[in-house]
Amino acid sequence: MGPFGMPPLLLACLRAVGLSCCLAWPCWAQSPVATALPAVPSLPEALTKLEPSLAHRSQSRYTYFGFDVYLVSLWTAPDFQPEAGENQRLALELNYLRPFAATDIAKRSLQEMRRVRAFSAAQEKQWLSDMEQVFPNVRKGDRLLGLHRQGESAVFWHNGEPRGEIRDPEFARLFFGIWLSPRTSAPALREALLAPP
Repeated sequence: MGPFGMPPLLLACLRAVGLSCCLAWPCWAQSPVATALPAVPSLPEALTKLEPSLAHRSQSRYTYFGFDVYLVSLWTAPDFQPEAGENQRLALELNYLRPFAATDIAKRSLQEMRRVRAFSAAQEKQWLSDMEQVFPNVRKGDRLLGLHRQGESAVFWHNGEPRGEIRDPEFARLFFGIWLSPRTSAPALREALLAPP
């Protein structure tokens, strides 16, 4: 098996089209697949205490070249405004359907965050270090959930257990912008997440 736990033949095909490093975030996600989805996942108890007004908004299954990659779920507040996207309090969870290394998730996140807005080399170094400490390696079935505490931070859980908080409002805004900013590399994903519940 090659990087990301993928079969060598599939990995070779991905390399051939320059996509082997794009496997952790939505730049490669295609339109939602119209297949049955599992029940809406529950939020960790700690999160419901921090943001009790959040309610489930959307959930979709995404595939790449016919391979299931992850389920993504979004929870928003009653006053959520889709046009403001990542600039609000919300929670977003990825339920991974394939394994990924923490370092790869962190590096790909930075690449996607840079699409939302440019940032300094110092910020990049600090944010990479922060994410490498907070993000775990993930296996099939693992859930990584992030809470955007608007104007404050991003808080993360792995399979319902707390992983840490990155106390930088600019990081938090750009991180959730990976999915919700108009500048996302996956506009179909954004459209699905922001559709009326």
